[in-house]
Amino acid sequence: MFEVSFNSPQCGWMSIGFSDGVNEFHTTTAHAPHARALPGLMQILASLADANSPENEYTLKWNRDPEEFDFHFLRNGQKLTLEIYKYPGENRKTSDRELVFEHVGTVGVVVAAFAETFEQLYEDRTTDEFEFNWRQPFPLKEYEQFQAAVTK
Repeated sequence: MFEVSFNSPQCGWMSIGFSDGVNEFHTTTAHAPHARALPGLMQILASLADANSPENEYTLKWNRDPEEFDFHFLRNGQKLTLEIYKYPGENRKTSDRELVFEHVGTVGVVVAAFAETFEQLYEDRTTDEFEFNWRQPFPLKEYEQFQAAVTK
């Protein structure tokens, strides 16, 4: 079982979490300086959900301030590995990074877990004043593309 949680943003911060029954990781992430992190995540997952996509490996930068994170995805057939690396600051030296979460599962299960949390963010975006609280608009275009890729 793989679970992903992105809680409603507050004051430019969003609590996120990952759990697979063995490993668990929770942190609070910032909306900046990687303003394209959330839409980029949706684009990466849409691509990974497409078995015909030529790309099998992606790294997404995400900020906590002062720490930063890389979400590294590697697809091998139907197997998908998600690794989350933590860096002490904006200097992303491989020697300074720490693996804080790793999950290996199927593409379908991993993508479905993200789909569930993205759907919740989408449904609550008006009530939670997403744009005001995340300091940027909800990535509607990327969400719709992600939804289309997942429902194929």
